[in-house]
Amino acid sequence: MKSRVVQWLPVLSPVMAIAVAMLVGAGLIAIAGVNPIKAYAVLFSEALTDYYGFGNTLTKTAPLLLTSLGVLIALKAGQFNIGGEGQIYMGGLGSALVGLYIHGLPSFILVPLALFSGFLFGGLWGLIPGYLKAVRGVNEVITTLMLNYIAQNLISYLVSHPMMEANAPSPFSPPINVAAQLPILLPQTQTHAGILVGLLATVLIWFGFAYTPFGYQIEAVGQNPIAARYAGISVSRTVMAVMTLAGGLAGLAGAGEVLGLKYRLFENFSPGYGFDAIAIAILCRGNLAGIVLISLFFGALRSGANVMQRSAGVPVTVVYAIQGLTVLFIAISLTLERKEE
Repeated sequence: MKSRVVQWLPVLSPVMAIAVAMLVGAGLIAIAGVNPIKAYAVLFSEALTDYYGFGNTLTKTAPLLLTSLGVLIALKAGQFNIGGEGQIYMGGLGSALVGLYIHGLPSFILVPLALFSGFLFGGLWGLIPGYLKAVRGVNEVITTLMLNYIAQNLISYLVSHPMMEANAPSPFSPPINVAAQLPILLPQTQTHAGILVGLLATVLIWFGFAYTPFGYQIEAVGQNPIAARYAGISVSRTVMAVMTLAGGLAGLAGAGEVLGLKYRLFENFSPGYGFDAIAIAILCRGNLAGIVLISLFFGALRSGANVMQRSAGVPVTVVYAIQGLTVLFIAISLTLERKEE
């Protein structure tokens, strides 16, 4: 009986963590003088059952899914990539450069080119800490964290000076070429094809782990780098490749924000998706179906938060508290699992 419980813990732990976080969140809402049932009903009905609200949920899910996939791949190789936020910004820059300065190409060429440029810029930003870890032994947590601030400030400089639109009231670039814009999936909403890119990336990653030697190498390095080295796997090359891929996926998230939502490069255009992605990757426990569902859950929280504030009078900060509590409880469950083992 005990072994069955342990077997189901990877599935039950995220569900229980979310449930307990929602319960504690209900207490915070009640303290604010609002009926928690009413508040949650407003939040999730707007985010999941309303046409425009669901479209907004999908729009916010797309960057969360892509960035959390990057964090997950790094975790599979034993690397803790907390640089998703910076990689998002660099991916946005790469796609914006194509969308702004390449003209005369049809959409079926320009859109993939802009997406690839976003992947490339994000991947190169991920390669930097990957190289420093693999070759120099520098802790990737420190380097990815520092690179977040470098990327964010680099974008701020670019859209405030060389790339700033003339007479713009705030820092942003001129609009990208219409041919570089991602197609809209749900009419009269902002739901763009970035969500399809995220789902396709999920399928490809599943296939890669299940059927390719590279997927095996990643998991071997993550589980035991010493044994992997004795088996003939280059740990340093694997780490660099994984961090590049992780950065590229986050770069695609940034590209989606520029090509499908903003249509410009803005200062501070990511509202913290890179940090939410860390929580999602930890919660999913390596399960790719779980990462889609949890990304959708976090997207729904972000989508319905403002409506909950307007309709029920609950501060948006309660939603951020629920996200933080979810991570806290999953961390507690991981600790308990290790004690069971």
